[in-house]
Amino acid sequence: MRWWAGAWVIAGVVVVAACGTSTGGGSTAGPSGSRSAEPSTGAPTQTFAGSSSPPPPSPGGAGPPGAVRTPSASASACVAGHAEVSVTPGDAPGRRLCVRPGTMVSLTLEPRADDKRWVAVRSSAPVFVVASGWQVSGDGSARASLRCAGTRGGTAEVTALAKAPDVAGAAKVVFTLEVSVVPYTTER
Repeated sequence: MRWWAGAWVIAGVVVVAACGTSTGGGSTAGPSGSRSAEPSTGAPTQTFAGSSSPPPPSPGGAGPPGAVRTPSASASACVAGHAEVSVTPGDAPGRRLCVRPGTMVSLTLEPRADDKRWVAVRSSAPVFVVASGWQVSGDGSARASLRCAGTRGGTAEVTALAKAPDVAGAAKVVFTLEVSVVPYTTER
C-alpha cells in the first residue's frame, strides 16, 4: 500500500470520529450555539405512575433548564434509558408507551381489588420487546422487566394475564401495554 493511501485512511477515520462526537456527549447546545461543559449523567430514568406519557410541558413552552426543544412531538415523547410503569387497581385496561431502542421498562402490577391474581406477562412480538424477570410477591403484586430491541423499530403488545386461583379455566388478559420502539433518526 502506498504511503498516501494510508494517509487518506487515517484522515477518513479522524473525520468519521469527529462527526460522531459533534452531536453527543451529554452536553446541550446553548443559545449561542456553544456547547456547555455539563457532564453526562448516564441513562435517564423516568417514572410514569398512572399514565404512560411524560408530563406536559410547562406553560409558555419553556421546558426545564438545559432542555433541548425538538420539532417533532412524537420523538420528544419517547423514553430512553429506563422507564417505570405502575398499574394500580382502577387504572385503564390499556396504555401506550413510546421508547427508544435499548430501553428497559420496569412494569409493576399492584394487587388487584377483585379475587383474581396476576399469572403471567406475555409479549406479542419478542423481537421488539422481551418480557423477563417475572415475579409474584406474597401480597399479590407482580413485577416484570421489559427489554426493548437494541436497533429495530416496531410495536409489541405486552399483556398481563390474571385469573381467580380457585376457578378452572384459562387466565384472561386484564391489562395491555402497547410498546412502540422508535429508532433514533439518522442524518444523511
